[in-house]
Amino acid sequence: MRKIESRSVRVTIHDVARAAGVSVSTVSKALNDNGRMAAETRSRIKKVAQGMGFRPNALARGLLSSRSFTVGLLTNDTYGRFTLPVMAGVSEALVDHGVSVFLCAIEDDPALGRIHVEAMLDKQVDGIIATGKRVDRALPVDLSGLPVPVVYAFTEGASDSVTFTSDDGQGAALATKHLMTMGRKRLVHVTGPEGFASVRERASAFREQAGAGARVMSGVWSEAWGREAVRELWRRPAEAPDGVFCGNDQIARGVIDALRELGQDVPRDVSVVGFDNWEIVASQARPPLTSIDMNLKELGREAGLTVLALAEGNMIEPGLRKLPCRLVVRQSCGGGTGED
Repeated sequence: MRKIESRSVRVTIHDVARAAGVSVSTVSKALNDNGRMAAETRSRIKKVAQGMGFRPNALARGLLSSRSFTVGLLTNDTYGRFTLPVMAGVSEALVDHGVSVFLCAIEDDPALGRIHVEAMLDKQVDGIIATGKRVDRALPVDLSGLPVPVVYAFTEGASDSVTFTSDDGQGAALATKHLMTMGRKRLVHVTGPEGFASVRERASAFREQAGAGARVMSGVWSEAWGREAVRELWRRPAEAPDGVFCGNDQIARGVIDALRELGQDVPRDVSVVGFDNWEIVASQARPPLTSIDMNLKELGREAGLTVLALAEGNMIEPGLRKLPCRLVVRQSCGGGTGED
């Protein structure tokens, strides 16, 4: 009877040490780029390990470096509208460093939040990234005083922490300037509830660009509010705007639909700009929606690199970092397709 060939035996760090003629600890230092040794020795050990096909597993790396090579991502954004692109950026930033990311959704439940934090600490994560669904609300769990670094992204952070958010004012100014570049002179900003810090910041930037008397209409984050705002604005057609900057893409979709129902052509009669660049909404609008992208993936990338640096013992100055937004141009302004 022919024997089934057994699988090849996994190469261990001990095998590499024997082949290189050095100790296991020396191999560990060489592969982790720490400890004192000649550059030639470090290079030779790495070549030996590579030639043997050595791949340290996560447990071995953790034992040798006192790290788990995992980062926890904690969020109350259970819908994932903001968290998923942030997580994509975090994962993209850390994958080349051999660090895994696992997501814990806590909704708005403090007890559930504490359970997940304890679970992360039990797993000995190298750090935690907290993210949420609005920049001016903290997660419903206390993350101060933890034995691992905590970085905040798109949620309110502690005063002594590093926090990343999108620059709402810069994004709103970008949208308003674009409408004016398209020749629009009668501008209106249709946005969400005034209780949101992002709403106030965007409205302030809009007025600064469009003029102190430019109209701002606050409502809810929905297509229905966008349609309602258009009906109110067109009660006096002679005073109706020729450019509408919307607080999010859902409102903008409602604005576009209502304008079509009133016989207004977008973008010939009215230009419309959204905020968020939520692809599933912006690209499916008719016409496709020009929108401000909050660069959430880049925000996640920066948060990931920062928590990694802190886990490695680097000193990072605490404070708020605002990352710039970008304008994604589609057909709702008459500016063509592509990005500015």
